[in-house]
Amino acid sequence: MSQLPAGQEAGQASGTAKDSATVAVFASDASWIESDALVQCHQVAALDGMVHVAAMPDLHPGKGAPIGAAMASTVLYPFLVGSDIGCGIAVFPLRLGRVVPDRLAARFPDLDRPLDPGNETDAPAFDAVGDDIPAGHLEGLGTVGRGNHFVELARVDTVEEPGHAGRLGLAAGDVVLLVHSGSRGLGERILREHTAAHGAGPAPDPAAYLAAHDAAVRWGALNRRLLAARVAHALGAELAEPIVDQCHNLVEVRDGTYLHRKGAAPGDGRDVLVAGTRGTRSYLVAAHAGARANYSVAHGAGRKMSRADALRRGRAKHTVDELRRTPVGSLVVCGDRQLLFEEAPTAYKRVEQVIGDLVAHDLATPVATTLPLVTYKTPDRAAPHRRDRRAGMTGRSSRGRPTGWRPA
Repeated sequence: MSQLPAGQEAGQASGTAKDSATVAVFASDASWIESDALVQCHQVAALDGMVHVAAMPDLHPGKGAPIGAAMASTVLYPFLVGSDIGCGIAVFPLRLGRVVPDRLAARFPDLDRPLDPGNETDAPAFDAVGDDIPAGHLEGLGTVGRGNHFVELARVDTVEEPGHAGRLGLAAGDVVLLVHSGSRGLGERILREHTAAHGAGPAPDPAAYLAAHDAAVRWGALNRRLLAARVAHALGAELAEPIVDQCHNLVEVRDGTYLHRKGAAPGDGRDVLVAGTRGTRSYLVAAHAGARANYSVAHGAGRKMSRADALRRGRAKHTVDELRRTPVGSLVVCGDRQLLFEEAPTAYKRVEQVIGDLVAHDLATPVATTLPLVTYKTPDRAAPHRRDRRAGMTGRSSRGRPTGWRPA
């Protein structure tokens, strides 16, 4: 492993052009940063128009571009955002009675089944959102997806900043729903259309790309709300407004540049949920990152192993049952055994180290931590889950689709 000294800016890394952008790495010597990820940062820095690359402590290699980085440029590069435009994490307060993880896990709905606006049993989920579906994209609507996406029932464990947590309506012991998902095929379609004609080159018509991009960002936020509504209804709880909903795969126009974020959350005075793993805490932080960090913070623990390595090493160290019930006592609902190993807690960096680096570089202040109770990845087909059962029994709408529903 190799890396630049913490926070050091390097305008001329080995093998890059003389006019390469600066690169700042916000990680300590104790952080796990792969050399391949640093190489990708400098490759990005050498792109035409690039101004500054800020690498977060959860930095790891991606497909063609680093994950966990915020990249400012005078040129718009769609591949720096990637295919899952609009991916983000939302936090919803949830009021439940007695919390028994095993019973609640059995009541989670099938979040692999897309919602249908014309299906009456899906109406309760649509009741909780607006009428429009951005871009008219119905594929995968109300589904969580694969990879590192999840829906997690969690308990507020510790409160580090009582005043701030109080303003968000949070106290130790409260139950919250964490939803991590993106644009479920819409962003992939947008990137595919671009790369088919322009490869990894810049957007020839930035306004046109941004219009499609913005629709995918709105779709991702809508989908997180739909996922929360499906779970809340299945558990017999009322859905509240999210107290946090930050996208970490997007581009924004800022100070005359295109600020690309790939696995980095907006950190300019916003509250952000930095996700841990299925078996560790997550951190709600108040972000206050400045220009040198491209106004961004980490979005999670960040992968330490590739999926292939996690699968190989995990099978040698863990059983399926060990991964379905974590050391903190939480349950993982996941019928895909390969995904269980790929997403094992040991495949990720220590989230405490990531948070420590954010604090050390004055990018964020911890507000509260959450501890998982039930983490949903994919339905467990072998378990007798009552999928969306409540939707067919109570709270039915008299209509089959949202009033005035129409594609956006």
